[in-house]
Amino acid sequence: MSRSRIHDLLVAALCLAFFLQCLFASRVKSPANDEPNHIVSGATYIATRNIVANPQHPPLLKELAGLSLALAGIHWHSPFSVPLENLPAGWEWAAGNRFVAISGVARTLFWARLPFLLLTPLLGLAVYWWGRELAGAGAGLAALFLLAADPTMVAHSYLVTTDAGVTTFSLIFLLTLFRYLRKPAMGRLVASGAALGMALCAKFSAVFLLPIAAILLAAGWLWPPSSSGEATDHRPAGTVSRVISAVSAMAVLCLVAIVAIQICYFSMRGPLLYVDGLRRVNADHDPTFQAYLGGQLQHRFVSYFAVAWLLKEPLATIALALGGAFLALRSRAIPRLSKLFLFLPPAVFFVACTLWADDIGVRYLMPAMVFGYITGGMALAALWKGRTLYRIVAVAAGAWLISAAAGIYPDHLSYFNEAACLPAHPDRIGWDGGTRCGPDWLADSNVDWGQSLPQLKAWLDRNAAGRTGRLLYFGNFPPAVYGIRLEKVDQAPQVPTGQLYVISSHYMAYASAVPNLQWLQEEPEAIAGHAYYIFEF
Repeated sequence: MSRSRIHDLLVAALCLAFFLQCLFASRVKSPANDEPNHIVSGATYIATRNIVANPQHPPLLKELAGLSLALAGIHWHSPFSVPLENLPAGWEWAAGNRFVAISGVARTLFWARLPFLLLTPLLGLAVYWWGRELAGAGAGLAALFLLAADPTMVAHSYLVTTDAGVTTFSLIFLLTLFRYLRKPAMGRLVASGAALGMALCAKFSAVFLLPIAAILLAAGWLWPPSSSGEATDHRPAGTVSRVISAVSAMAVLCLVAIVAIQICYFSMRGPLLYVDGLRRVNADHDPTFQAYLGGQLQHRFVSYFAVAWLLKEPLATIALALGGAFLALRSRAIPRLSKLFLFLPPAVFFVACTLWADDIGVRYLMPAMVFGYITGGMALAALWKGRTLYRIVAVAAGAWLISAAAGIYPDHLSYFNEAACLPAHPDRIGWDGGTRCGPDWLADSNVDWGQSLPQLKAWLDRNAAGRTGRLLYFGNFPPAVYGIRLEKVDQAPQVPTGQLYVISSHYMAYASAVPNLQWLQEEPEAIAGHAYYIFEF
């Protein structure tokens, strides 16, 4: 078998491994907090061809979920006596829970999540392409490996939410834009505009691709690449001509993206609806909300996303990403334009998250995180090409990542690396890294997003069948649908009575910042799905 054939098989195998992790994990996970809302919204879009529900998120990914459900015979039938546009804001939450429950939880989740599962190979191939483009086929393969072994990417890639989808389409847009700049042609420019439109229709944070695209187009005409990466002379020689060419290309990108938005919104008024939705972003968020970071509560932490990345990514990935970034910056073989494509987008997304995103989850940083796999792949490939000692380091890093992915399965969303436990509880480090110490640092979708109800139900059936107890639950989907009959409470008591308590890891995090809850610092009886801390008194 030829070397190129073996390489192609390895690429396919890694894409398949990424897909299968997502598939099998999705089969044992309950709806995450935002999923029923997105699922029912997508079902209404397909049934009515009207974008009314959940306008604070663009429609594309919800439409994919709704189309998949419709093809499976799961249709939306309105239980309301008035048109959807006359319903009070927020009706989608209760309607989503009802729709998923009535349609059958397992069946509905499978078909709604299927389009997201099918996007995982596209994301993998885009990461591989960038690594191969910048540092060769080995770097592309290594970058794909880092993606496939990353718990955060696995955790969010199958959920009917927006983060993995905007990551995928953003990376595809940048890929098509680079191909256009390498060899300008109207077909390539139109393809890039279509990819931009899909990214914009995946999540509103994709609007930051517009200034990124403008800078990259200007740089592309300033430092024109060729297929070999060398400077070429096929661009207009004059400064004015170059400016006109770059502006014209940006105009075409925007026009094609506008057409894509009109298609996604089923209306010529799509751009206006898009702008209206953009204005609604975070409109339903509580202005008094305080984020949690390392035992502290504040409205916003400037360091939040930096700390989240350093704790939620495997340590080997972090080391390789930083080492690869250093190698890329120093490399003379990588053209300036390629370096700009590699470093500008993650820098913009990181700054945007730090300044404007709510401090509730590392998932917002996913469009920037994928570039860490690319630079990390470059570092891993460089180690493999080095001396025997370097190869040993590369193998050790790979083994570390595989053990982390296996140790946290199928609870990828709750993963934390070993550094989370090192300051205070090194004895809690295990095959799942430092996940046991995650609530000491972060809350919300970093630790629990309502996704582990089946595992809680299984533990209760084995260990507490027929017993009464209380549940402090962080989620929107009713636990009773899974047969969990615990009494739901709004807060943990200062003095627990003699019964069973189940506390979401989200509330375990916030409890560390609240006085007089020392009993939550005791060792729990068990932890179900890395998300529910179980205490018996």
